[in-house]
Amino acid sequence: MSQHPDTRHQREKEHGGNDFKIACAIIDDARICHVGFTVEEYPYVVPMACARDKDQLLLHGSVASRVMKSLADGLDCCVTITHLDGLVFARSAFHSSMNYRSVMIFGKAQLIEDELEKSRSFDVLVEQLMPGRLAELRDSTPKELKATHLLKLPIEVFTTKVRTGPPDDPKSDLGLPVWAGVVPFGTINGEPVTAPDMRFKTSAPAYLSKM
Repeated sequence: MSQHPDTRHQREKEHGGNDFKIACAIIDDARICHVGFTVEEYPYVVPMACARDKDQLLLHGSVASRVMKSLADGLDCCVTITHLDGLVFARSAFHSSMNYRSVMIFGKAQLIEDELEKSRSFDVLVEQLMPGRLAELRDSTPKELKATHLLKLPIEVFTTKVRTGPPDDPKSDLGLPVWAGVVPFGTINGEPVTAPDMRFKTSAPAYLSKM
């Protein structure tokens, strides 16, 4: 990047860090990220499918997308991922909070052009988005691969922020007869809905219950 971003935390420094393993864990639990960038002085933030391939973040989009074209041309970007793990109910609105895990990654994305690397990277993306599905799918056709861009962004310049645990009420509030605690949040899959054009009486695969 032309200028190294400041990844230091100015507030709540105890929640911030630059641990690579923590960043990877946050990415591995994600299926979507938000990519921020500026084009002709206008800021944009766009949701994209994502996955991690070792020390690279993979970003997926159409070749017709202006966003993908701009990023492939070396536009600086900032990618964020956030997981909301719970609402923290304190005895006052001021001290109420959220439990969360987040990562912010800075850099320039690179277009994956090598056919073998692109095909393998697509497999990595599919396995993160739909674990267990890859073994059942037909191979992508050359036409399908050409219609899709896949970018890789190095996980080098990044910052994480994580909050866990109960509310941190001041001692002066502990005597209030108000419930305090944490309401956990999580993602629960619904029942699979079979496509209306299914020609076979194929049951939903068992791996769907483990996603």
